[in-house]
Formats: sequence, structure tokens, C-alpha cells
Amino acid sequence: MVDFSLEGKIAVITGASRGIGKAMAMAFAEHGAKCILVSRKLEAVSSVADEIRDKGGEAEAFACHMGYQEQIQDLFKNLEDSYGRVDILVNNAATNPHFGNMLDADQGMWDKIIDVNLKGPFFMIKQAAPLMIKAGGGAILNVASINAKRPGLMQGVYSVSKAALVSMTEVFAKELAPFKVRVNALLPGLTDTNFASALINNKDIHDFVVKQIPMGRHAEPSEMAGAALYLVSDASSYTTGTCLACDGGILI
Repeated sequence: MVDFSLEGKIAVITGASRGIGKAMAMAFAEHGAKCILVSRKLEAVSSVADEIRDKGGEAEAFACHMGYQEQIQDLFKNLEDSYGRVDILVNNAATNPHFGNMLDADQGMWDKIIDVNLKGPFFMIKQAAPLMIKAGGGAILNVASINAKRPGLMQGVYSVSKAALVSMTEVFAKELAPFKVRVNALLPGLTDTNFASALINNKDIHDFVVKQIPMGRHAEPSEMAGAALYLVSDASSYTTGTCLACDGGILI
């Protein structure tokens, strides 16, 4: 039997207030997980938790900024005290304040992107992995991007951060495999989210990108949820260190 059930699992999802993060949270809850929804703003993520509970699922909302190690430590101290373990971690939160040539990016832009997109996931894993090891195993999913493999137009710094996240995924996959903790990455293509609005809402850029996609369209956030469910469930019990591209074929 292929087991996609997350019944009884504690799943932490960052950047869960909207877009891909919200879609994953809804899917995980539908498959039995208790979802710990994390975002910078509590109000935004609380509404998602309410939506999950209204549908009969379990969810709790927390405010935590991925750029601040102290907040990450406080989050996991709270989770350990409340639940004693974490079974699933999805590092989905990301930022990209710079849209333009990489030579024009200043230090502040670099620092913010690296802090949230790379250091944030690192410190989340650093806190989550010991709890998973103690519990006998777990699954970690880093949401990177196809830009990790093919740098995006006017998204140089962001692309570099996602390439580094893929490398970090592979390092942790090798280091944590003996402890039954699997670490994989999801590489979304162009997806209709607020995060990608600069690309989606600019007709010239959107059409330019879509012409390169064999499926001839961008994705919806819900189309990332199935791949995420596979990678965090026991359906992928022999899968670690992989990068699963959901991109309509653009990387072919």
C-alpha cells in the first residue's frame, strides 16, 4: 500500500499564510496532520488556521520571522514543550526584495535574501532535526525554485539563494539519513502567487516565460501540494536528497 497519510503527524510549515505554503497546509491537514502554521504576521496565518479548523482539520498559528534566530529558537521551544516532537518541517518562507540586474543589488538586499531564504531554513533544520532524531525520524522539505537550476530573469540574488538551498538540502540529506530523517527539495516553476506577482502581472514577462514552458501555462499553488505531500509522507520513504521540479517542463 502506498501511504500518503499524515495521521497524527506534527507538521511545521513556514510562509503558510498564502500561496504555496497555504496550499500545502490545507493538503497536509486533509491527510491528517496537525499543522503548525508559521508566518511573520500572526493575523494572516491565523485566518488559514481558522479555515483548516472549519473544515475539520487541526492547526495552530505562530508568528516567527525567518531572519531572526531567537524567534526560531523560541518557536521550537514552544513546540517541544507543547508536543514533544516535530515530524515534518517545510521551509517555504522566502523573500526577494530585488528585481533587477545582480550588479545593482546592494548589501541590504543580499543580507535580507540570504537571511530569510538560506539562513532561516538552516536554523529551522538545526532546531527541528534533534527533535526528529529523538522521535525516531522525520521529513524535511525545502521549497527552493527552478531558479536554483536555471537563474531567473532579473532574479539573480534570489536564484543564488535557492541554488545554495538545494546544496544545503543535499548536505543535510546525507548527514541525517542514518537517523531516519529525510531531506528533499521542491522546485516550483512559475506559480500564481503574490510572491510571483511581478512576473505574473507583467504581461510581457509572463508571456515570455510561458512560451518556454512546454505545458504552455503557469501553475496554481494547489498544483504544488501533491508533490509536497509525496515528499513528506511515507509514500517517499526511500527518497532523500532529491529535487523534485514542478515546472510544466521548463527545465527539460
